[in-house]
Amino acid sequence: MIVIAGTIDLDPDQREAALAEACDLMGETRTQNGCRHYVWAADGFVPGRIYVFEEWSDSDALASHFANRYYKEMLALVGRYGPRRVEVKKYRVDHSEPVYDDKGVPRADFFTAD
Repeated sequence: MIVIAGTIDLDPDQREAALAEACDLMGETRTQNGCRHYVWAADGFVPGRIYVFEEWSDSDALASHFANRYYKEMLALVGRYGPRRVEVKKYRVDHSEPVYDDKGVPRADFFTAD
């Protein structure tokens, strides 16, 4: 699995308009093969900041997304709103599991078998 996470900082007066415009693209992107999760969300504490969070099944799915019109349209959308700072990274994930064990206790360690 590949996780993409990061932030985009826009003019605070433009953030809500950018998110509203991005809404349909987010929904369309979620229909792509291998897309497990895709969302942009406003930070409630930093004016103008948008959090980006995506999960892709593998690098082929992500590569297909990068070649797709949804990605190109999202880049153009961000460009129209004049980003002040963009910091988005990708992460390879080799194991995931619940935060809570079967007794409802939050666990910082990895406690299930691969």
